[in-house]
Amino acid sequence: MYRPPRPPLSPALMLRAYAAGIFPMSEGAGDPTLFWVDPQRRGVFPLDRFHVSRSLMRRIRKGGFDVRVNSDFLGTVAGCADRELTWINAEIFQCYMSLHATGHAHSVEVWEDDTLVGGVFGVVLGGAFFGESMFSRRKDASKIALAWLIARLNHGGFRLFDTQFVTEHLQSLGAVEVPRAVYRDALQHALGSSADFLAMPEGLPAQDVLAHLRTQTS
Repeated sequence: MYRPPRPPLSPALMLRAYAAGIFPMSEGAGDPTLFWVDPQRRGVFPLDRFHVSRSLMRRIRKGGFDVRVNSDFLGTVAGCADRELTWINAEIFQCYMSLHATGHAHSVEVWEDDTLVGGVFGVVLGGAFFGESMFSRRKDASKIALAWLIARLNHGGFRLFDTQFVTEHLQSLGAVEVPRAVYRDALQHALGSSADFLAMPEGLPAQDVLAHLRTQTS
């Protein structure tokens, strides 16, 4: 059976897919093919339920790190893709770079002594943030990046933080699964609202950032 070649993955196609509730993945970094995913149960991060352990709170208050936004977006995506099993192939990687260039993709990065040690990145559309991946080269670095990200989403007026899937790690921090219909309804509300990822200034003291977190602590 003849199958016509699929169109290349472009930023416009990616954004249309996200608005429709689907996202692309690949089987591996070296696999040139990709497929579209529409989970029956979707991972979301309620922006008022970020779970901060006492140890993480102590780590945040201790400091010794800098949190930057979009300082090294390429390095953040590369850090997320640098693992044995990854769904980010070259085409998806390049599409994220293009989305970043147009202001639709952002990274929150943790730096120690001018070294990138962790981060998280995702795509913005309306009042929705689609979290793609995160990585950590130091203990708690990805958790710190996630805390700063959620503070930024709250400050910027976002309505939805889509994590696509829920891992045990994300669940321990407050992420939940919702049925596809519930997700689609939340997505439409978020797409119909406006938000500003860059509204929160960089370089705020940890206590000011924590004030934007509506947290649960244990």
